[in-house]
Amino acid sequence: MFLIKLLLAPIRRLANLPLFQLAVTVAVILWLQAADSSSVFGEIFNALDWLVDFTVRQCAAIFAIKSFTKSWLITGFMIAYVYLAGLVILFIAKVVVRAAVELVARMNAFGLTNAIARERGIAAYRAWLPLERIRPGHIAQEKWEGMYAWPANNKPPYPPLIHRVVQAWCRDGRASRSGSTCARLL
Repeated sequence: MFLIKLLLAPIRRLANLPLFQLAVTVAVILWLQAADSSSVFGEIFNALDWLVDFTVRQCAAIFAIKSFTKSWLITGFMIAYVYLAGLVILFIAKVVVRAAVELVARMNAFGLTNAIARERGIAAYRAWLPLERIRPGHIAQEKWEGMYAWPANNKPPYPPLIHRVVQAWCRDGRASRSGSTCARLL
């Protein structure tokens, strides 16, 4: 997973730049405008053109619009509507992908439920609520947690927070007197 994130990082940075998003929006507008009027994309552009024209007419009813202002309003509203449509499409795609991932997890399609539960531990398991959705319905919560999450002696599998902080402090060499202070604190 880390490797995939590492490889996609430059693409995500580029896609998050507002200038890149504007360029994509303008490219989509030009692509829709170049489509044949009888095709689906031509019909989409005709609907977009009608919506922009309707919005500009509504603005003209509120204040006086001359030719320069009208051209800027047409351009601005066209970009805004295409950008908004892109955001809606991305939101719908995100919801569909989440639903598909949850469905695959609920069905345990890849057989990873037990491995995920063991790896995470009970504290992370409780904090990460989507994991609860993949627990099979026929297994009780207590049995699930006892089988995969918390140690049998009911003690956390890691030292207390203060011990971890002091150990990190000593390990990083930030203690004023390296040996004696760290030994006394631990």
